[in-house]
Amino acid sequence: MQNTTEQLGTGKILPLVFKLTIPAVIAQLITFLYNIVDRMFVAKIGDAGMDALAALGIVLPITLIIQAFANLVGLGGAPRASIRLGEDNREEADKIFNTSFVLLLAIGIGLGIVTFVFAKQIVVLFGCPQSAVRFAASYLKIYSFGTVFVLLAQGLNPFITAQGHSLTAMFSVLIGAVVNIALDPIFIFVLGMGVKGASLATVLSQFLSFGWIIAFFFSRKSLFRLRIRSMKPRAKRIFEIVSLGFTPFVMTLTECAIQIVFNINLNRATGGNKDYTAALTIMLSALQLISLPLNGLGYGMQPFVSYNYGKGNAQRLKKGIAYVTIIAFIFGGAMWSVSMAFPQMYAYLFSASHSVKAIVKKYAPFFLMGSVMFFVQMTLQNVNVALGQSKSALLLAVIRKVVILIPLCFVLTRFWGYKGVYMSEGIADFAAGIITAVVIFTAFPKIFRRRAEEVKRRND
Repeated sequence: MQNTTEQLGTGKILPLVFKLTIPAVIAQLITFLYNIVDRMFVAKIGDAGMDALAALGIVLPITLIIQAFANLVGLGGAPRASIRLGEDNREEADKIFNTSFVLLLAIGIGLGIVTFVFAKQIVVLFGCPQSAVRFAASYLKIYSFGTVFVLLAQGLNPFITAQGHSLTAMFSVLIGAVVNIALDPIFIFVLGMGVKGASLATVLSQFLSFGWIIAFFFSRKSLFRLRIRSMKPRAKRIFEIVSLGFTPFVMTLTECAIQIVFNINLNRATGGNKDYTAALTIMLSALQLISLPLNGLGYGMQPFVSYNYGKGNAQRLKKGIAYVTIIAFIFGGAMWSVSMAFPQMYAYLFSASHSVKAIVKKYAPFFLMGSVMFFVQMTLQNVNVALGQSKSALLLAVIRKVVILIPLCFVLTRFWGYKGVYMSEGIADFAAGIITAVVIFTAFPKIFRRRAEEVKRRND
């Protein structure tokens, strides 16, 4: 196991990039399956299919809030632990891991109680069309029972990647996805549970992912161990975790916020027409298909970046980040080109009605046009977090959604009606991408030099 971690600082860079990022990208694509399989199956529920699809579109931002808290702890704690491993401070790295476990457990229990008690009020608040409220509320109530397993599975998985075991981390997601895909048709159609069956399948699959992850931390492969004596919370350690994790937390939370804004504006502009909400659900799924693999590239590189940042090895950092930037640009450009040429393909994935297909074909190119900049916004933004740059990473995360997109959505919807909802995403993504690129490509060389000098002074 120790050799695996040490390779982050000594192994050949390009093979390491592929070794770390390919499983992470696959894991993100599997996560995409998690997100869309339920939607694909419920869309086939007889006459209620489009209502059920609209309902899951409303539930999605709620589940993103839960994921945001997993990111707050997991994506804040794992890079901190990697940096400590790079500094040869294994004891502190282990304490960061155990503190993260306690935080995830407490948050998961709390969120589960809240979502169960206030399920109906939450989906109505999030702009759910009246005809879809019963579907959305029933899904959320069942989902709430698995919230603690969702938090622990998603929040602890980065600590597996942080040790260089990206394949193991990938399999933790794969197990859940395969089970979810297998159980969905059984629960939804064979047992006649409908939307409730989709939610139950998701909960059970997340529980199995959690079991796989916990088993890893009790194995000999893991540098980190669950130890009660290391779980004692300390304010400084919690602050270190949360301060770095606050950026991915905000990034995920703002994704949720904009989807709520989209749903509310669409509901008002169309008088609650479920076809436009269903079309938005499909377009958001397309956006995830582009963004999640690019997120995976950034997540996969985090152990390499954090470890070598801890060592102060600027030369390895530059080469590794250059490689992953080129890969991200090629992938992002290819996905963008296909999406612009064949936007209707996404509607066919969900067996959408003719009216919904027409909406997707017409407006998806505008909705997705800014995704060409995601190689910076997703991949390099995650690299920025791995470098411990919590302040600049937070600022860039806020600019994209809070400063640009949310106000733009309200303004464009006021003048263009529902069309403004679809237009605002593409415009904001392109503008925010340019700003992020300028900031990151200017800041990275300075960060490398400063860290190399800090390490040199410490060693002297």
